[in-house]
Parts: sequence; structure tokens; C-alpha cells
Amino acid sequence: MQEQHKIRTVVDIYGHTYKMFGTETSGHMRLVASMVDSKMREINAANPSLDQAKLAVLTAVNATHEYLKLKEQLEQMQIELNNLKG
Repeated sequence: MQEQHKIRTVVDIYGHTYKMFGTETSGHMRLVASMVDSKMREINAANPSLDQAKLAVLTAVNATHEYLKLKEQLEQMQIELNNLKG
């Protein structure tokens, strides 16, 4: 199996610089970082007393929640599509 080339991208999230490595494009990694940064700023605006660790955990919880809801929607749509086919 061929090993995929790792792409290195430097991003800024909530005022901190991170080096990201992955097989996705730099643009994709920058988009992910931008979305995390935006979500952290949104949560911070509603809860300005949170320290950065708690803010990061709440951001991860929110992102995971959104992921699971989308996954459930996709599964439901796949069931509906299969019912239409069958």
C-alpha cells in the first residue's frame, strides 16, 4: 500500500499558532482551523469567563455534537433512499 504524502500547514486558532500535518490540502486544513477558531470565539462571546482549557473542551463537545447530528441525518436519508429504491 502506498504511503500518502503528508502536507504541513501552519494555522492560527484562537491566537495560537499550530503546525498541522495531514493528507488533506492546505486549504482544507486552514478551513478546519478557521471553523474551530470561529466556534471558540462564538462560545467565548456567550461565556467570557471560561478559561482556554474549558473553552477548548466545550468547542470539541459542540463539534462532536454537530458531527453526530449530521451523521444521524445522513443515516436517515440513506434509509429513506433505500426505501424509495426497494
